[in-house]
Order: sequence, then C-alpha cells, then structure tokens
Amino acid sequence: MLTDHQDWSAPPLVLPEDPWAWYQLAAIGGWDLVVADTARPAADDVVRSRSEGRTSVTAGWCGLPYAVPLLVADASADGMHALEGAVMAAVAEGLPLGRTVVVVVRSADRSVPAAVKAATTMLAPRVSALLELPFDGGLPALGLTGPERLRSRTWRAAQQLLQAVLDSACSAWGDPLPAAPVPAPLEPLPTPAISEEVPACV
Repeated sequence: MLTDHQDWSAPPLVLPEDPWAWYQLAAIGGWDLVVADTARPAADDVVRSRSEGRTSVTAGWCGLPYAVPLLVADASADGMHALEGAVMAAVAEGLPLGRTVVVVVRSADRSVPAAVKAATTMLAPRVSALLELPFDGGLPALGLTGPERLRSRTWRAAQQLLQAVLDSACSAWGDPLPAAPVPAPLEPLPTPAISEEVPACV
C-alpha cells in the first residue's frame, strides 16, 4: 500500500488513471498485496462512462487479476442512498458484485439509523461480505500518521476487513491463490545511430 502521509484534507496527488499502470508498478515491486484507494465515486464513474460510450475506470480496476472490489459508505441515510446507487450501477455494468466487500463507516459515536440497518440487511446477501467500521476519532485526526493511538476495536475491524478480502479472493480463484501474471518487460528503446561524418565548419 502506497501512502503519502498527507493530512486527510489535502488534495490528492496527480497519479496515473489507468489501473494497468498500477498493476505494472505492483509487478515491478514484487508485492504480494496492493491496496488501491481510488477515491472515485463508482456510480458516477460508471454512469458517465456509459453515457460517453467507453469502459469505466471502475471496471478496469475490477478487471485486474485477483482484484477484490471494496465499496465504502457512510453509516447514514445519505450514505446508504449513495451505496445503493453504486450497487445498481455495478449490476448494470456487470461488475463482480459477488466478490465485492462493502464497509459501512460510522462517522459519529451514535446509534446507527434504521435506514442503515434496513439497507445493509438487504445488501448483505448480494455481496461477498458487509462489515462495519466503528467510529474512531483518531482516524480523521491522525490517519496512518499515528496508528498506535487508534482504538483496539478499530484494529479488530481492520483485521476482519483484511480477512474478508482474502476470503473473497480465495473463494473466486482458489486457496492458495495462484501466482498473478507478470507483465512483459518493456522493450528497450533503440539506440540512435551515430553518424561518422564530420560536420563542416561554417
């Protein structure tokens, strides 16, 4: 997982959009696991791409070898509305909803609204796993810069999330997972020919 350790409110870095560029980077680095946070509204991406007659970037990410999609939504009525829109867009695009993991994030230390409970109950059978990330004030304040100050229940939820992603991958492709294909190396650029003629002096 690459992180720039910026404050959560900092603007995102300008990075390649093509998912295969990141797959190539992962292959070069020889990593066993890559977590890509696209910060892209999946439903908007899918709907816009369909109206423009092109393949969505979200579909590109889902099409990478052994990719497990992860949808994140706020534990609120608005968050559930956005999540339901993303799920409908995923179904229309033919994205692998059956191996998708959904995380509902509690952004405040209060009881979950009834609309959230109803939406998650309906959605859970359609996805690989649906988990809840409990509220932890250290996440927005510290992020990855102060992990030792996060609550133990946050770490437990993170472990459950990691296991859910691994279970989804193993269910789809087998356990143990087969080795991912390695992209072919780029062809070296041809060496320019050097002329042996001596230029005339003017």
